[in-house]
Amino acid sequence: MKRLLTIGHSYVVALNRRLPDEIARQASGRWNVTVAAPAQYQADLRRITLEAVPGDVADLRPIPAHLTRFPHVMFYGGLRRLLAEPWDLIHCWEEPYVAACAEIAALARPGVPLVFATFQNLAKRYPPPFSWFERRVLQRAGGWIAFGRTVHDTQLARRGYPDIPSRLIPPGVDTRNFRPDAGQRARIRSDRGWKDDVPVVGYLGRFVPEKGLSVLTAALRKVSGPWRALFVGGGPDQSMLRALSASYPGRVSIATDITHDQVPHYLNAMDVLCAPSQTTPGWREQFGRMLIEAMACGVPVVASRSGEIPHVIADAGILLPEDDVEAWSATLGRVLADPDERRDLADRGLRRARTEFAWSVVARRHVEFFDQLVAGS
Repeated sequence: MKRLLTIGHSYVVALNRRLPDEIARQASGRWNVTVAAPAQYQADLRRITLEAVPGDVADLRPIPAHLTRFPHVMFYGGLRRLLAEPWDLIHCWEEPYVAACAEIAALARPGVPLVFATFQNLAKRYPPPFSWFERRVLQRAGGWIAFGRTVHDTQLARRGYPDIPSRLIPPGVDTRNFRPDAGQRARIRSDRGWKDDVPVVGYLGRFVPEKGLSVLTAALRKVSGPWRALFVGGGPDQSMLRALSASYPGRVSIATDITHDQVPHYLNAMDVLCAPSQTTPGWREQFGRMLIEAMACGVPVVASRSGEIPHVIADAGILLPEDDVEAWSATLGRVLADPDERRDLADRGLRRARTEFAWSVVARRHVEFFDQLVAGS
């Protein structure tokens, strides 16, 4: 049986280990899967101790992680001994320009295929030492995975990337947790005193300028029909949302400090999810996980054309210009007033989430790529 080692700091959270668990299930009898994750990790809001759960299918190995407050220079401890084991393939869920990925590339045994993954969809030129890290990883890697079309196209145009086998494989969504749930829809709305059928416009993510909350709030102020709004997330633009709430008492709710396992409940309370991301010189939407989570919950999606969003949504949602407040206002007014259109969008989004982004689908594509790399090594 072949042995797969997959390493990533995000694996410290149990929900983020769905990929290796699905690989272990689908390739049972062919691949033995081991997950290496930080014993502790300092996230943006809290310090996380490795979450081990009874449902883990893959073998879980805690390893020390240092400087976790600074993801670009974070590095692991104990890797030399771990990587000396007889692995058939090493999968690194870290960006190629960070210290942790370069550390793994330097210590991996010669001849063992190393596969890294990337979300980067801008052609960035990194300063030292990050440019050195990326160069070292590219020299050692046997394959790489792009988490989106714009990522794949961007990196293929850069030096070193076209010389390495690659696959376009998107992130996945847990369709067991993210699913339509009428009970949670009713509870979240009732908790806010919303016991009528007035449609709810929703937003999920960071409250920062590039996420386009200024466009969304301006558009809502122009919608003539009835609406409510539910904003889930956190960040400096919360003051903008408070101003909207003050203008429309009882119609706007702001939910902060929501854990990931609570997100499906809040998505189900929405009648439409809006993702008005705004491209800047240094950023464009890299994927938009909230899009596939909303679609998996049967929530219609209206989003801008920033970055990867058009490739994620395809024909399963509505795409709008990034900063056209009039277009956003008119579209929201139409969709909120038309339950049939919302049902059609919900059905299309649900089908797309289940056929393109379910973890079982994403894991199968990883296994196929890994099999090909090992066969050719």
